[in-house]
Amino acid sequence: MKTVSSDKAIYSFDPKNKPVEYVDTQETIILEALDALGGQIKSERDTLDKIDWSRVNPATGPIYIKGAEKGDTLIVDILDIEIPDKGIGLVIPGYGALAEQEYKSLIKFIDIIDGYIDYNGIRLPSRPMIGTIGVAPAKETYPTSVPHKHGGNLDCKEVTRGARLYLPVFTDGALFAAGDIHAVQADGELCVAAVEVSGKMTFKFDLIKGRRPNWPIVEYNDHYSILTSHEDLDKAVEYATYEAVKTIMNSTGWSFEEAYIFSSLGIDIRINQVVDPKKGVRAVIPKTLATIDDFLR
Repeated sequence: MKTVSSDKAIYSFDPKNKPVEYVDTQETIILEALDALGGQIKSERDTLDKIDWSRVNPATGPIYIKGAEKGDTLIVDILDIEIPDKGIGLVIPGYGALAEQEYKSLIKFIDIIDGYIDYNGIRLPSRPMIGTIGVAPAKETYPTSVPHKHGGNLDCKEVTRGARLYLPVFTDGALFAAGDIHAVQADGELCVAAVEVSGKMTFKFDLIKGRRPNWPIVEYNDHYSILTSHEDLDKAVEYATYEAVKTIMNSTGWSFEEAYIFSSLGIDIRINQVVDPKKGVRAVIPKTLATIDDFLR
């Protein structure tokens, strides 16, 4: 099994990035990742003013998937996420959902013991997920901190062990990369960070040839989620709703109006995060209403 170390990292998704490894479809690969702060925080006494912000949110890769071509769908199976026994939480003045409030910066180390995180004596189940995951855009360059149609900093808690992610392919080889592991994250990621950890991610890839989704799709348990983003949260909701209505039209043959009415009855809109340069939401569609083919164009 191939392994790519965390020193093979990118800080932007760019079609000009050079692959660090090549894999066949159905081949398993492990990507090691630093935490979102690039391993720069060593203790709670460290201060944020000493962080090199150009080294945050590293994504390990890119990986060239043989056979992937523009117009395809890259299928990413998340087989495993391994994390250490300690993570980092923090707040940064001027960031997060309460950016307008006055508060001090704080770095907090959080223990992860026997599958639980311990926060001031309160135990929450650890649920490792991948914050940043994606492929190279067609021409643009997107920092790894930014979500968009290529993936990127999705910060969706359903991008977790056992999930399957469908990404549109824009360039040969897809140029896949991932990082920014969280031991646990609630919807919204309100304070700008979750429990940030280093770790190892195990993936397997496949392809759907000649068709792709307009936005990333995650398949988890009994549903699919369309992951959209925009600087304006309302606009992100609009994008997700439109894609969901089009999907229901594809699956049922209904008119736009019929599918739009149904969206209020059978489609949930949930917030992934409100802290990145582009806010992220997801439209949740039960598998009883659609198959993956209904999402592809």
